[in-house]
Amino acid sequence: MGQKGLFVKKPLKVATSEEPQELHPHLGWFHLIAIGIGAIIGGGIFVITGQAAADYAGPSIVVSFIIASLICVFAGLCILELSSVIPMTGGSYTHSYVVMGEFAAWIVGWVSTIQYLVSASTVAVGWSGYFKSVLKDFGIVLSDVYSHAPIVLDPTTGWGWSGAVINLPAIGIVLLTICFIGIGIKAATHFNHTMVFLKLGAIFLFIFLGLPYIQESNLIPFIPPNTGTFGQFGWSGLVRGAGFVFFAFVGFDTVSNLSTDAKNPQKDLPRGILGSLIICTLIYLITAFVLTGVVSYPELHAPDPIAVALNTLHVKVYWLSLAIKLAILAGLASVVLVQLLGQTRIFYSIGKDGLLPYSFCRVHKGRKTPLFSTFVTGIVAVLISGLFPVDILGELVSISTLFLFVLICLGVLILRYTHPEYERPFKVPFMPYIPILGILACSIQMGFLRLSAWVQLILWLILGIVIYFGYGYRNSKLRAGKSG
Repeated sequence: MGQKGLFVKKPLKVATSEEPQELHPHLGWFHLIAIGIGAIIGGGIFVITGQAAADYAGPSIVVSFIIASLICVFAGLCILELSSVIPMTGGSYTHSYVVMGEFAAWIVGWVSTIQYLVSASTVAVGWSGYFKSVLKDFGIVLSDVYSHAPIVLDPTTGWGWSGAVINLPAIGIVLLTICFIGIGIKAATHFNHTMVFLKLGAIFLFIFLGLPYIQESNLIPFIPPNTGTFGQFGWSGLVRGAGFVFFAFVGFDTVSNLSTDAKNPQKDLPRGILGSLIICTLIYLITAFVLTGVVSYPELHAPDPIAVALNTLHVKVYWLSLAIKLAILAGLASVVLVQLLGQTRIFYSIGKDGLLPYSFCRVHKGRKTPLFSTFVTGIVAVLISGLFPVDILGELVSISTLFLFVLICLGVLILRYTHPEYERPFKVPFMPYIPILGILACSIQMGFLRLSAWVQLILWLILGIVIYFGYGYRNSKLRAGKSG
């Protein structure tokens, strides 16, 4: 018999065996840590860091990373508890369906969609910048007309056109990674492991090369004086920078979307999420310090800040600089892959619940992957990466992630008090303070982001609500009394 109301809840299923095993469980904790690193390290350190330092925080961007990482710890602990109680495909979307009901789950799934799609597209735009830098090293200059975003957003004049037509390199890397995802999870995982290895090698080599070239003058003043505008340097800029670089930590929650692909999700998910978060935070802090120590922060306003730093160093051994840039290209490709992979699983889960057409959850019998979801994910990511620049995309990812983390922390509180009897292989410590701190910290960070980010998020939510009441509400399997 069907159920009524916007907040009907999906029955709790603790064991993944209770779900239809269409997706082949293949990933262990090591794979999940690698996937987490592949998702986290990339866009943040290779793309966003430079713009955050140049526009908001200066050298104190290191402190911004610390603030962002602490917020991620609050949210990460909450994600871990929910994932241990509800180890199902779909991550936060499925958690919300069980804890807060269908409408809340749809909102979470819808915002997760823009988070993953825009995150992957942002990194693809950064990949394009490094690709141009490598071509330039070989004496090939790629025209800005076909390698820049045609749409821009100026803080004073508003939306406009840059004169470019489309960002072809960004589109190219999206198409390449979508092909790997379409082939299957094993191919995507092997590709990711290789890219993660190259990416970490590039970072460590950059740190090794850059440390001797750090100049004290680049780090003073550590917190540049405020320009007179809220959020542009000073303490307000440092906090706004934390909100902006929050983008850098998008990825550790991606692991929770792969519970059905994990061999032992109740043990492997906590290891994958916490392990990747700790490793990446340490790497971020060191790399950001070296980057702002080597290059004066105003010069870092570029989609390829590490390349800017390498060119400033005038690395004597040419092949070292080139090798680092090539490894960064590989690393960024892995981020695009993992974010798009997570998005296909969100579409898959929403489709199984009937809130999107059945095509989104149809799995290819041979490849064990949702091909239609993969195709749609690729098409949308191609459009976003080809048309928009890093600064617009980065803030939208940050505010959507912070919004999701507020709901995740709230979900833990609700589940603890409504169903204290549920078995919890992992429990958030210091209840209820950790979830409450997470809600407050994320809300404050959202308040420091620009109005344009809020407008984009609200418009996306309105579109999602229209789609839900136009299709999802009427086709919900739970509402109709059908099994997922």
